[in-house]
Amino acid sequence: MKRKLSLISLSVLATCALNAQVFAAEVPAGVELAAVQELVKGNGAEVATLDPHKTEGVPEANVLRDLFEGLVTSGPNGETLPAAAESWETTDNKVYTFHMRQGAKWSNGDPVTAHDFEYAFKRAVNPETASPYAWYFEKATIKNAKAIINGTTATEQLAVTAKDDNTLVIELDKPLPYFVSMLYHTSTNPVHKASVEKFGDKWTRPGNMVSNGAYKLDTWTVNERIVLSRNEQYWDNASTVINKVSYLPLQSQNAEMNRFLADEIHMTYEMPIEHFKRLKKEYPESVKVTGYVGTYYYQFNTKQKPFDDVRVRTALSYTINREAIANFVLGQGQTPAYSFTPEIVDGFEPAPQEWAGLSQKERVAKAKALLAEAGYNKDNPLKFDLLYNTSENHKKIAIAVSSMWKKGLGVEAKLENQEWKTYLDSKKQGNFSVARAGWIADYNEASSMLSLLESDNGNNDGKYNSPAYDKLMADSRITTDPAKRANDYQQAEAILSKDMPVAPIYQYVTARLVKPYLGGYPNNPLDNLYSKDMYLIKH
Repeated sequence: MKRKLSLISLSVLATCALNAQVFAAEVPAGVELAAVQELVKGNGAEVATLDPHKTEGVPEANVLRDLFEGLVTSGPNGETLPAAAESWETTDNKVYTFHMRQGAKWSNGDPVTAHDFEYAFKRAVNPETASPYAWYFEKATIKNAKAIINGTTATEQLAVTAKDDNTLVIELDKPLPYFVSMLYHTSTNPVHKASVEKFGDKWTRPGNMVSNGAYKLDTWTVNERIVLSRNEQYWDNASTVINKVSYLPLQSQNAEMNRFLADEIHMTYEMPIEHFKRLKKEYPESVKVTGYVGTYYYQFNTKQKPFDDVRVRTALSYTINREAIANFVLGQGQTPAYSFTPEIVDGFEPAPQEWAGLSQKERVAKAKALLAEAGYNKDNPLKFDLLYNTSENHKKIAIAVSSMWKKGLGVEAKLENQEWKTYLDSKKQGNFSVARAGWIADYNEASSMLSLLESDNGNNDGKYNSPAYDKLMADSRITTDPAKRANDYQQAEAILSKDMPVAPIYQYVTARLVKPYLGGYPNNPLDNLYSKDMYLIKH
């Protein structure tokens, strides 16, 4: 069943109706809390950094959501709620004025002001920062962001201005009705200027970091755990129940499962595929499966031969049996993906792709013809490395897909796994042929997926370049007509289906183990989880 998810955004001449609401740990009457409120989470991998302007992965974002707080936050159902900003307004979806929360403080007691956000936004787009998410500010159409990122305009010219301590004004190049919903992404978090300037790259270390979220950094033992404690200065500290949060970089889903079953962790990052059915049967109260706005895919390096040839890319994509991957290799509720944008994204209706309607046998037949046309056959088989980051689940999918390629096309794909940090660097440097990838929407709108494949996107590691695609995405940001924007997105998906710079495989769900006595666990479509909203029940 297709499930539509709610996107709350500003409309012209309106102040967000949710400005009076906040979301915090809400313990139902009669619920008795555990004496010890210390939450332990599996986090998938060792984080690359805790600098909000230098991160790009989910493991990092999970920790940053506890440490920092942006202008707005993501509510339990994915709605946009006030955070460091108490309210905001716009008259034209082009100039947005934010009013800072009175009494908000950094963990060292300094007040959180509009100047902190001006500094942070300008730091994020400054080429010297080398932020992998600098492009995000350009896609938000913040005035002068593109020129600053390209090095042709001074950073000071970014149209983010603190009028005073309490008032922040952001000017856009074009009206963007969903702009505010983009601001709960961790790349838009503030950073404490004095700390950054004093400690340089070491400002994120324990003892140096000053944060404005519900928690502060206590200890960071690489490849073992990150421990956070309550930030007593946090403006809503009185509503926080969890006193300590530990993040464990467990790359093995089996090890993570075993530690969960041994009551050593309260929430896993993932679940081992092969144990899913058993766990669902034996621990139904602990298995949590929810919709997730994201797509798992294989990415082609379009600047490397032979993957600069659309026939090769298309042949490999057609040969992947998505139904088999989603239903049998995974079997947790994932949906086979024939478009890059998941069907559950708010306001998105994917146009059916012709190849998606073919049988798998028909797709493989077309794939064989395309690959032969490109010069590959039994006498000259296609050979390449398939890169994935260390994970038992990623390995299972890679084995399945490489087997499909071997059986259907005679292709020889050598599996290569790398640790998270190395994998990210390899992709960023273009040191791959075909790589496993996954993209989770930063906000619940199709542009959050489709902008990734624009030629100037800093996370477009495959270097796909299509002027027609870029123009459609640029046009989508100009229009205030939802129907016109939806049509632009459908046309963009049609171009991706034709050019095949990526091979979508399945649409994500979040499938993890959660202790039944962990209260406040939300149904957030972006999986934006905040420890401050949770609590441990006596058990």
